[in-house]
Amino acid sequence: MFKSVKTGFLATILLGSAIIANAQKKISQGTVTYGVEYSLPAEQAALASQLPKEQKVKFSGNVMRMDMQQGPASIGILQDFVEKTGLMLIDVPMAQMQYAVKMTKEEVAKAEEAAPKLSDFKATGEKQKVGNYNAEKYSYKDDKGGTYELWATTDIELPTGFAGQQFKDIKGALVKYTTFQNGMKVTLTVKNVSEDKVGPFSLEVPSGYELKTMQEIMAMQGGGE
Repeated sequence: MFKSVKTGFLATILLGSAIIANAQKKISQGTVTYGVEYSLPAEQAALASQLPKEQKVKFSGNVMRMDMQQGPASIGILQDFVEKTGLMLIDVPMAQMQYAVKMTKEEVAKAEEAAPKLSDFKATGEKQKVGNYNAEKYSYKDDKGGTYELWATTDIELPTGFAGQQFKDIKGALVKYTTFQNGMKVTLTVKNVSEDKVGPFSLEVPSGYELKTMQEIMAMQGGGE
């Protein structure tokens, strides 16, 4: 009987450890797929139908990569979300053009300063499932008077800073939240998180790419001064 009790006790400990390990699964490399909703001013509402409804973010360590198509151009954006540096790669196969734009800490900081400041994050205690994840609701606000909510899970652990430094005090990975991208308010909802080998990523300019400034790229598109 003692043996069976001891065995049962050990099994309980092992089962409990397995549950904890699963609940706090740390993912250092993989792909997060988001569903995207846009909040646009009335005069720009028609643009929403032309914007992508899904966003895939690959990450390896503290570097993430997003790829998108803009007309004939394939654009890859890499960012070190700890060091705050980045690289944009523009590839136009039909014109045989490849350009690279480096983003310095100062440029990244300037872009972040232009976005509303988020603060006053408070856990509400309200819980529900978002996709496949058990999540808790938080409230927060910005410095323009806007109020928001997000959902975070402790089922998985993503690299610190993955969702942005403004969310660093949230306990858990964000599975639904509102943020700002290029001055546009967007709500991201996690559809899937896959743990797979996608890196390593480098912020060095690849061979064959011509280094340009963002001002030069904008001028080429007719948006320069």
